[in-house]
Amino acid sequence: MKKLFQPFHLVTFSPWPLLLSFSILMMMFSMINIFYYFEFKLMLFSLMCMLICMYQWWRDVVRESTYQGFHTDKVLLGIKFGMILFIISELFFFFSIFWGYFHMFLSPSIEIGCIWPPKNILGFNYLMIPLLNTIILLSSGVSVTLCHYSLIISNKKMSLVSMLITVMLGLIFTLFQYLEYKESTFSISDSVYGSLFFMSTGFHGLHVLIGSIFLLLNFFRIMLNNYSSIHHFGFEAAVWYWHFVDLVWLFLYLLIYYWSY
Repeated sequence: MKKLFQPFHLVTFSPWPLLLSFSILMMMFSMINIFYYFEFKLMLFSLMCMLICMYQWWRDVVRESTYQGFHTDKVLLGIKFGMILFIISELFFFFSIFWGYFHMFLSPSIEIGCIWPPKNILGFNYLMIPLLNTIILLSSGVSVTLCHYSLIISNKKMSLVSMLITVMLGLIFTLFQYLEYKESTFSISDSVYGSLFFMSTGFHGLHVLIGSIFLLLNFFRIMLNNYSSIHHFGFEAAVWYWHFVDLVWLFLYLLIYYWSY
């Protein structure tokens, strides 16, 4: 019987997508539980389940791509399109937040005094922590690009150093954002300004944290020689995501901090 070869890879049955979905659903219930009862046990359990599923799923993907060679050019093309569509969906997510911002910024309603920002709202000085965070994120974009070029020319040491710098800059950004929230004179319930501010910067901070984890995993993959100079799309996907996060922050800085000050 003649064997039929095809360039695509049909993945084997995996329990991780379903289990990860249940753990994320449980995480949502745990957040509601925290808001009402200040109980953290369910959240810790759901977080542990989510991290286990993520580790197992990523382990399978690394095995398929690095050791079994299933990620052919055709498969990589599909993964690239998937990553592009994911970033486009994230773009529309932030676009909806910016739409709400312009709706209130360009024509403030009478409920907030027809002024923007609303009266008694003391915004952040855009020349302080926001400007510092902007410099940090732009610097991380430079370092992750240096890591990419170092990987292309097979300079493992430089790629590891520049990737570690990028992850550290991402974590420093998260730390400064936490300090900024701690010093805030308003909350998410203080008119539409507070809601827009914490929705936009909070979700961006979540994306920075996810991107930092993404890059940290690539740091370990570079260390374990999972990538070559011509086959490293897992790294490229993380770089695309990180540059997208940088771009969104530039708009946030100009709109939320600079124009609203």
